[in-house]
Amino acid sequence: MELPTQYNAKEVEDKIYQLWEKSGFFDPDNLPNKKSRSFCIIMPPTNANGNLHAGHALVMTIEDIMTRYKRMRGYKALWLPGLDHAGFETQVVYEKKLEKEGRSRFKMQPEELYKEIWNFTEENSKNIESQIKKMGASCDWSRKKFTLDKDIVNTVYKTFEKLCKDNLIYKGKKIINWCPKHQTSLSDLETADTEKVDKFYYLKYGPFTIATARPETKFGDKYVVMHPKDKRYKDYKEGQKINLEWINGPITATIIKDNAIDMDFGTGVMTITPWHDAVDFEIAERHNLEKEQIIDFQGRLLPIAGEFEGMKILEARPKIIEKLQAKGLVQKVEENYKHVTKTCYKCGTMIEPQIKEQWFLKMEPLAKPAIKAIEKNQIKFIPGHYKKIALHWLKNIIDWNISRQIVWGIPIPGDQEHQVFDTWFSSGQWPYASLGYPKSNDLKTFYPTDVMETGGDLIFFWVSRMIMFSLYNTKKIPFKNVYMHGLVLDAKGQKMSKSKGNVINPLDLIEKFGTDALRMGLVVGNTPGTSLPLDENKIKGYRNFATKIWNASRFVLMNLNGYQDGQKIILSAKDKKLLKDFEKTAKGITKDMDDFKFYIASEKIYHYFWHTFCDKIIEEQKPRLNGENQKEKNASQYLLLTLLSGSLKILHPFMPFITEEIYQQLPLKNKQKYLMVEKWIIP
Repeated sequence: MELPTQYNAKEVEDKIYQLWEKSGFFDPDNLPNKKSRSFCIIMPPTNANGNLHAGHALVMTIEDIMTRYKRMRGYKALWLPGLDHAGFETQVVYEKKLEKEGRSRFKMQPEELYKEIWNFTEENSKNIESQIKKMGASCDWSRKKFTLDKDIVNTVYKTFEKLCKDNLIYKGKKIINWCPKHQTSLSDLETADTEKVDKFYYLKYGPFTIATARPETKFGDKYVVMHPKDKRYKDYKEGQKINLEWINGPITATIIKDNAIDMDFGTGVMTITPWHDAVDFEIAERHNLEKEQIIDFQGRLLPIAGEFEGMKILEARPKIIEKLQAKGLVQKVEENYKHVTKTCYKCGTMIEPQIKEQWFLKMEPLAKPAIKAIEKNQIKFIPGHYKKIALHWLKNIIDWNISRQIVWGIPIPGDQEHQVFDTWFSSGQWPYASLGYPKSNDLKTFYPTDVMETGGDLIFFWVSRMIMFSLYNTKKIPFKNVYMHGLVLDAKGQKMSKSKGNVINPLDLIEKFGTDALRMGLVVGNTPGTSLPLDENKIKGYRNFATKIWNASRFVLMNLNGYQDGQKIILSAKDKKLLKDFEKTAKGITKDMDDFKFYIASEKIYHYFWHTFCDKIIEEQKPRLNGENQKEKNASQYLLLTLLSGSLKILHPFMPFITEEIYQQLPLKNKQKYLMVEKWIIP
């Protein structure tokens, strides 16, 4: 029995994946032997708007390792794949496509745009599915779901209906994050904090000095606010009126006292712009003050700005200051004022807070049961510090703006403006919705699921919301374990971005080195929650390891002449010790797997196979294999074949393609048809 002289990953991988699919064993209902225990991972639905990137490759690798391991341990293992319509993100991607074509979504009918994006995601979905298969993902494609599937949408609507009945949904005019470029509101989680350096202006406002980086918002300022305990302003009384000269002429301002004022910042006095600042909005709400819009939804000044009407903010700002200087109202200008501003997390446009009627979800009643479940350790976080992070956010939660002014998504029922749900409103219901909530055999068998594996950056966006929605709808936690991986960085430890030109395409690495090598490169040394620098040299090193596995296996198979599995073998004390040592190694690796320490387990089997099995044991066995003593030869053959087959089993979750290909050639009497359903080395 002989393997080809060289391992050809390209030939083997497509062939082996087709074998697995044909076997039907990705479907847990088809697994051999009756399974008393179930295991389930719901794949984080991949955005149906592009290609698989390095982060996706890591997700597919870790989740496939978990699934293959549990399948071999005798579990009824389901890994359910899915795709996310990804609302705002997908529409942003499509808008870029339209821009390149010289088109704009604002000049299209909503139905036309929706249809185009649907076709776009449908095409992408096929592409992504083939790329996920390239990663060796043993997920059950017969159960694949899309967040716009009819049953998922029905579940979303039923949840919305229930929330409305429970008075947890309300429509109100509140201050929201508005992206002037994309013309939609965004939740706090969809904004990025960006440090900027601007000029900081100290302006005379009657007897006071106020400080601002945004003079363009000040046209309607007619309330001057100070802390009630600030002794500098004790002579000014709440409600007192003051006449003063301002940007476009004389105005009457009203004194307001409020505890929100920071006495140590600037002069301790500020004017408020309730329509365009969240803190100012809250002050206005507390004191029942008027609110006036200064900047429109396109980011241009309104008629209240007088001669500056229609100007964009950055264009108007220096001209406004010029006018204030002419009036002697600029006291001083600080040139390099560093401050943090909110920007759209997709396009980087500065967020313009606006008051707009939106749909809101009351979060505190949903957060309380989630806090209780997490504090009782009903959900295990890996690494553990994410528990504290999740609890902090849940305990300080604010109401969630769930409406978006885009076309692509699930329409909010009864909404006159044709708004859609924030994509996280639907994906937050993914664990139970994808399993056929409210009634299905899958829900009964696999829910709560065992592991939610995702990026650490989604702890608020997604993980916490899934916990809240699941407890609200099903009265159960959605998953028992949360495994958080870090970012995949470039070889120098920098975040990948197209602008830097350092994006690593996992499919390119597969083409060069094979999937198994990429998978090992992604998992060895990759501790949960920490970022991973992806170095091509590391992947190349594991391609060399795949070659080592192939050559060692080829050597063992070439030296099995005269050996029959099941014949009586007399082992020496040293043979028994070597088998015992391997069993000890296998037990340690099994414990690492159970403890989610895949980064350690993969390294242990790598070192055992290369440095112990290949470098020592095979070399030591060569004289016995070449000797005349048949009993000694058979003992050596048995030893090598046993250690090889055991190593292939442990390697399989990490390097499924090469191990399956070799396993098919092993002359073992009682083996399964496929390594993927073989019993794990330790019962």
